[in-house]
Amino acid sequence: MPYAYYPGCSSESTARDLDISTRAVADALGLDFMDIHGWTCCGASAAHQTDRVLAAALASASLVKVKDMDADMVVNCAACYSRMKTANHDISSDQAMRKWIADALGRDYDGSVRVRHILEVFLEDVGIERIGSALVKSLNGLKVASYYGCLLVRPCKITGFDDPENPVSLDRLVTVMGGEAIDWPYKTECCGAGLSLTRTDVVVGLADTIIGMAHDSGAECITVSCPMCQSNLDLRQADIAKSTGRRYNMPVVHITQLLGLCLGVSPKHLGLEKPMVSPGNIIKAVNA
Repeated sequence: MPYAYYPGCSSESTARDLDISTRAVADALGLDFMDIHGWTCCGASAAHQTDRVLAAALASASLVKVKDMDADMVVNCAACYSRMKTANHDISSDQAMRKWIADALGRDYDGSVRVRHILEVFLEDVGIERIGSALVKSLNGLKVASYYGCLLVRPCKITGFDDPENPVSLDRLVTVMGGEAIDWPYKTECCGAGLSLTRTDVVVGLADTIIGMAHDSGAECITVSCPMCQSNLDLRQADIAKSTGRRYNMPVVHITQLLGLCLGVSPKHLGLEKPMVSPGNIIKAVNA
């Protein structure tokens, strides 16, 4: 079954490693990704705070392209996932919104394109058993804190993704890869990525709390499913050390990078040279 792959804006800048690792894992698992020609920004994370209609129109501009492709849209960014799902919800439940979007786009769109996060595809379409049989390496007991953030699981009536308070999708993948998915309380706390440029002081505090809890819970790394979360938790560790003296040296990697390593993809082809905090301990564990 082919999927229309929506990479999102971050894939061409701060999250190139997420894009290349997603494509590498898709190839390794035999997933058929089709590029969406002429895709555009979904509006995350500021557009919806400015104008609800135009925010939905931004997301719908790519959704209508996928409708013409007659495929599910697959995204690997929690923010993009949230915006696409929200646009679908608003359009399909509000006829006035649907008309406004039609006027903005110059064509009607009914909100019917199925939007899937890459985790859903891994777990629902590929399946844990097939993933497990495809693995050639193991995390060998590496202790991993699965961090979902706030946009992947909330609002639950729109995203419908996992349990909004205690999601386990990432944990299931960590476990099948031979890692130890630690139990910790901050897996859905907001890291403040949307405030990274405007309220750095707030963001540093939030990141310190999240990384500190993962550290105190015994984690050797954090895995995420959102490029904004990855960038924020990775980059802010230097600021945390500067302001508090706490040096966590906690690698923060995308779940596709962990999965890629266990599927036998080389670190270079997963973008594992990109994080500011070296994931050397992860690579060492996999090659043990």
